[in-house]
Amino acid sequence: MELREIEIFLALAEELHFGRTADRLHVTPARVSQAIKKQERVIGAELFKRTSRNVQLTPIGAQLRDGLAVGYQHIQEALAAASAAGRGINGELHIGYATAWCGNLIVAAADTFRARHPDCRIHIYESPLLEPLGPMRDGSRDLQLIELPIDEPDIVNGPVLFTEPRALIVPADHPFAERETVSLEDLAEAPLITITGQPQYFLDLHYPHRTPQGRPIPRGPSTTAWQEVLTMVGAGKGVSPTSARAAHYYSRPDIVYVPFSDAPPVEYGLLWPAAANTPRLRAFVRTVVETAALQVTAPTKSAGRRSLTGE
Repeated sequence: MELREIEIFLALAEELHFGRTADRLHVTPARVSQAIKKQERVIGAELFKRTSRNVQLTPIGAQLRDGLAVGYQHIQEALAAASAAGRGINGELHIGYATAWCGNLIVAAADTFRARHPDCRIHIYESPLLEPLGPMRDGSRDLQLIELPIDEPDIVNGPVLFTEPRALIVPADHPFAERETVSLEDLAEAPLITITGQPQYFLDLHYPHRTPQGRPIPRGPSTTAWQEVLTMVGAGKGVSPTSARAAHYYSRPDIVYVPFSDAPPVEYGLLWPAAANTPRLRAFVRTVVETAALQVTAPTKSAGRRSLTGE
């Protein structure tokens, strides 16, 4: 099996869609189909089950994927390292992240990147809740992994790396705390604690003024710091939306994270200044994308009614 055929197989095993695989690899769907049929003839077994509605790996296909993935990653790392040596990827990158789970991904990607490009130094920082785009605009950050949407003319939107379900942070003694889920309509029943310093379109999405049925959402206090949000909720000043995964990182006895039943997920993606499109930045973006694809998302099933204090 040639390297390109391995690449096609692994991409289809991830996308499970011939069209998306073709777009991703800049080939035609027919090329993808031909490559898979050739592989199946050589192996003597089906690798994918195809119907008019979906594509699924067969057990043999899954076995092949697991066997090839690690070796393919090593090949890519070796090629990237050789290419970097030829291009001279060195210097420094200053990377920001918005949340603890974004930070975990950036740290893992930085470890891989340092192994590939030992002459390039990586510095990692937590992004401020207030004016998160400021560090990119003043030149102190080359790249950030933060919540979306961001739509600014001087900022490049890179790939969306993952999504997270939403939850509502409520006081531990609030009636919502006893529920299994809440809905967006429930936001009309409690003051909404918000943040400041973000673009208005970002605030309108994450902290809406009306429910889907048009009911007004009362406003509570506003702050510029994440820990202040938690403190205000715990003190009974209101409720606030967040990613459900926050319950795993920021548990407190005075608050509860209740999953939304109908809210869209939170998207997390890479951003960088439009003027900072350097080879080392592009190389790091590729590394983060690869790391995100390999990283298993932690479960969030315990992010529900309980405050995660062991009760």
